[in-house]
Amino acid sequence: MHITYHPITLHKKVPLTISRGTRSQSTNLFIQLTDDNITGYGEATPFSIGDQTQTPETITHSLDQIIEGISLYHPLDRQIIEESLDQIAPCSAARAAIDVALWDWLGKKVGLPLWQLWGLDPQRIGPTAVTVGINTPEGACDRIRRWHADYPDLRSIKIKLGSPAGIEADQAMLSALQSEFHPHDKISVDANGGWTLDNAKTMATWLAERNITYLEQPLPVSANHQLAELKQHSPLPIFVDESCFTSQDIMPLAQHIDGINIKLMKSGGLTEAHRMIHTARACGLSVMFGCYSDSTLSNTALAQLSPLAHHLDLDSHLNLKDNPCCGATLELGRLMPNNQPGLGVTHLVT
Repeated sequence: MHITYHPITLHKKVPLTISRGTRSQSTNLFIQLTDDNITGYGEATPFSIGDQTQTPETITHSLDQIIEGISLYHPLDRQIIEESLDQIAPCSAARAAIDVALWDWLGKKVGLPLWQLWGLDPQRIGPTAVTVGINTPEGACDRIRRWHADYPDLRSIKIKLGSPAGIEADQAMLSALQSEFHPHDKISVDANGGWTLDNAKTMATWLAERNITYLEQPLPVSANHQLAELKQHSPLPIFVDESCFTSQDIMPLAQHIDGINIKLMKSGGLTEAHRMIHTARACGLSVMFGCYSDSTLSNTALAQLSPLAHHLDLDSHLNLKDNPCCGATLELGRLMPNNQPGLGVTHLVT
């Protein structure tokens, strides 16, 4: 295999603020993997979750190790490639980029979109959420109006809470947004680990009274041991994100949560994402998909598996000024993959 990569800095139309800070741009690394005159594409997006920080420099180092370790193999040598990646132990974002490129290559090799290769039904894909970050009540209302203006058919909205100013600020922001919600909107809340246990209990009850669908990552990862107590007191389903990277994280949490958020950059690619879906379902958990500052490429990759997810939050590319490629498209609020082989991604900037 011939594997190359290059960085592209992507700029957000609207900076996104969560409990850990604000981000307005991201330098992502885009992978090209070629063999048999077929090229597969992948993307590695930097992210930071406490002590789990993957920078462009971290990803670059891992990609160099991967290229040295697997270039002699053919893209169909998936078993030995996976064993080699286990030995190299790259950062998860770099592994995700390679894994997605391998799947894109395979789909093109056999002439099928990945959703069809896996035997899935795209008509089962639900609406994808668009995100409203932490803001003043006025700023949050302005953001949701802009989302509705840009995408009139959207059906799902995720509200970021966990404000450093406290739950009073969270309540003020959500209360202001209530009048902006449309009757058909599915509303969820993500605190990004920004609450204490007591605050999470208070907010879970308060949010349930306002018809919120589910609550994502209410507690920091360091408070995983408090999830059991929170679940006993929460009228809302509890999903974890930062607390769950791969399938190995699911079993220890399964009795204390209701669902997991799968992201390509955390899981290390579609291979592990697929494994996580079935592990979660075997544990009786629901599944949602999420994203970081990903372009259309990565969100299109997860869209291929979206018929298997209960909730979707694949909106990061909708907030980019300079999206480098085309792929899945928003149709009636749903991010729908196309019928092209592999990922179905085109016009990748090189």
